[in-house]
Amino acid sequence: MDELAQRLRSNDPAVGLRAVGALHRLAEQVERAAVAHARTQGWTWEQIGDALGVTRQSAHTKHGK
Repeated sequence: MDELAQRLRSNDPAVGLRAVGALHRLAEQVERAAVAHARTQGWTWEQIGDALGVTRQSAHTKHGK
């Protein structure tokens, strides 16, 4: 079994938590890019908030300039 396969099957909580952290950081990057694209397409903060499942105020607070 190669090293990657062994890591994927690890019972070490640290491995799983590091993976969760990496996925969270990636999701934040994707969200920032998607919001920036939506804004360039003329989307309102209300539309963005609806798409993200949050209020417009929350979307604006997190992503507004």
